[in-house]
Amino acid sequence: MISFAEGTPENLLREVKPDVLVKGGDYGIDQVVGADIVTAYGGTVKVLGLVENSSTTAIVEKIRKSE
Repeated sequence: MISFAEGTPENLLREVKPDVLVKGGDYGIDQVVGADIVTAYGGTVKVLGLVENSSTTAIVEKIRKSE
């Protein structure tokens, strides 16, 4: 997971060029911002199923509070 200050991760994806871009299951691959960027250089886009009662926002907040 990477935090970014811009409205979308497109510039970050161009710079980092991850092998895999992962998004939560409430999206289709055609809705993943930056999917075109990642696949253009041979990367893979994965949409994972949602985990009930789990939130990445809550996980990040828990980490921040422990620091």
